[in-house]
Amino acid sequence: MIGAALARARLSGRITGSSVARFIIELPKDPTHGDYATNVALVMARDEGKPAREVAAAIKNELAASDEFSEVNVGGPGFINFRMAPKFWHGQLRSAAEGAQAFFLPKLGSGKRVQVEFLSANPTGPLTVGHGRNAVLGDTIARLYEATGFEVTREYYFNNGGRQMKVLGASVRARYLEALGEKVEFPEDGYQGQYIRDIAADLVNRHGRALVAQTDLETFRAPAEQVIFADIHRTCERLRVHFDVYTNELDLIAQGKVADVMAELGRRDLLVERDGAVWLRGEPLGLPKDEVLIRSGPEREPTYRTPDIAYHIDKLKRGFDVIVGVFGADHIAEHKTVLAVLKALGHSTAAIKTVIYQFVTLTRGGQKVKMSTRKGEYITLDQLLDEVGADVARFFFLMRKSDSHLDFDLELATRQAPENPVFYVQYAHARLASVFREAQKAGVALPNDPAAIQLELLSEEEIELGKRIVRFPEVIVECVEEIEPHRLPFYLIELAGEFHRYYNKSTNRIIGTQIELSLARLFLAGLVKQALKHGLTLLGVDAPERM
Repeated sequence: MIGAALARARLSGRITGSSVARFIIELPKDPTHGDYATNVALVMARDEGKPAREVAAAIKNELAASDEFSEVNVGGPGFINFRMAPKFWHGQLRSAAEGAQAFFLPKLGSGKRVQVEFLSANPTGPLTVGHGRNAVLGDTIARLYEATGFEVTREYYFNNGGRQMKVLGASVRARYLEALGEKVEFPEDGYQGQYIRDIAADLVNRHGRALVAQTDLETFRAPAEQVIFADIHRTCERLRVHFDVYTNELDLIAQGKVADVMAELGRRDLLVERDGAVWLRGEPLGLPKDEVLIRSGPEREPTYRTPDIAYHIDKLKRGFDVIVGVFGADHIAEHKTVLAVLKALGHSTAAIKTVIYQFVTLTRGGQKVKMSTRKGEYITLDQLLDEVGADVARFFFLMRKSDSHLDFDLELATRQAPENPVFYVQYAHARLASVFREAQKAGVALPNDPAAIQLELLSEEEIELGKRIVRFPEVIVECVEEIEPHRLPFYLIELAGEFHRYYNKSTNRIIGTQIELSLARLFLAGLVKQALKHGLTLLGVDAPERM
């Protein structure tokens, strides 16, 4: 519409430029300014050689005659604000009904490939609540990409070598010997959860005393990794999370990919040997300090960041258009090092997008629940799912921007009341399902052609609800382009709230005595229901028909 107005303004001579700089159309921060606003006049002013407000007035003059606007005005330094007429919203709502899924889920990524690496918990113990936030963030990001036409690969990368895994092996060995009555000193920094005792007990059942003299920690590490990973898989299934590809540190080392990285860094004079270790030189890369890539000692083991560099090179070579990594806040410095090395080795990092999430505090009765992986004094993700279920867990994990700390209130999460946002949104969907059951009983059915419905009968309040529906695809685009899935639960809470307020008014009976009004309201209700269902599905949350 703005483009057509610009063309007319050029024909009239009020605008003389032949090109238009990139401009935006957005929701005004202050809703009293209208439904939409654009900065088109501001970005054109320099080329036009006129004040932005004068350019805005020329564009406004060409728009004012359209019956799809109820008001067009110029505000501030030259913004054009629009208040759309009911006719515009009627058309948008009919487009939503005709387009169905294509309207709600715009195709943004046809032919484009995306890799999302997430969770990537090392197999040293059961998944914790913090791991749950990572898993849900990554899975929801993948769902959003898939729904908008991208080809998505979900990937899990883990370190199964190095010091952590040696500590795991030593912990299992100590519990194995202890279970057989042997005197043994438990590792000072060993893993102390009950799961370690269970793995050791299984080894006793299968091998008896045959492993007592075994000092090779791999004998104990490998079966522990297998058992823990099986547990991780089960937990992921409960959380409705799956992966397409698994990649691990030991495979990258065995394939020579880590050695290739070290050789290339050496050729570029980016390594230095010091204190028996091999260090990455930080200064040439703009890093604040040198970093150890190969530890000192007879085994010359790589630190965890070294195979991580090789893994990112492997990702880039696979030709993804977008590579998303979901990492905890404690990985920020390491990830900056990885990106700096990739650039130094001549790789473009433009495709790499990073989502950093802050950690989760679990509270009960206003008191913080302590969590410690090593000591085993923590609530596992399975225990959380036992208490609140997958729907609530997923929704709550997404209710804050990823880089904000998340307080997970267990009391609120288990409450079957409107204060619980999951219940609130699901109940709105269930209410709408009930409306359609009532309509069926009353013999009221929507016609196949949306043009046959008299949307002119809808009130101003109902048009406001319709505006919220029309906003849905815009929210999805924002979620994908900004990689910010938290925007979707916020939207659903607002939509559900607006519907509940509307529905609770006695004057807003959807199925009434006036058939044409009933059809218009039922049409609107159907679109609200679709928006809620699409949104909940993208979050991996059920949309119940009854509650």
